[in-house]
Amino acid sequence: MRLRIFFAALAFSLLIAIPAELLAQDVPGIEICTVEKAMDRRTSCLQSNVDFLQKTISKLSADHQQKLDAANRQIEALKVTVAGLQKVVADLQASHRQMADDLKKVEPAKGAIAPAKEGAK
Repeated sequence: MRLRIFFAALAFSLLIAIPAELLAQDVPGIEICTVEKAMDRRTSCLQSNVDFLQKTISKLSADHQQKLDAANRQIEALKVTVAGLQKVVADLQASHRQMADDLKKVEPAKGAIAPAKEGAK
């Protein structure tokens, strides 16, 4: 129990020692500039919004360009795969045609022998 109190007191003393500037850091984002009364502060606020939006657009643009590049690389790889598969299909079709031609050559020879036997009966 005493150990918990000690750690709680230590944590509290560390929080007190941190300057207020570090606790309240400005988080970049869109601010409502119409609440500012002074024109120089309003201009600064608007410029801050513009800077934030430009950085966001640049970051999103770079991210999307990376995604497009990756997609294009994948498309090229798929094109190569499809070309290889088309060659395999063409080879199989040629082989099938060759086998069909070979069977046509063999079948007439068998057919020529069979009618001769039938005519002899």
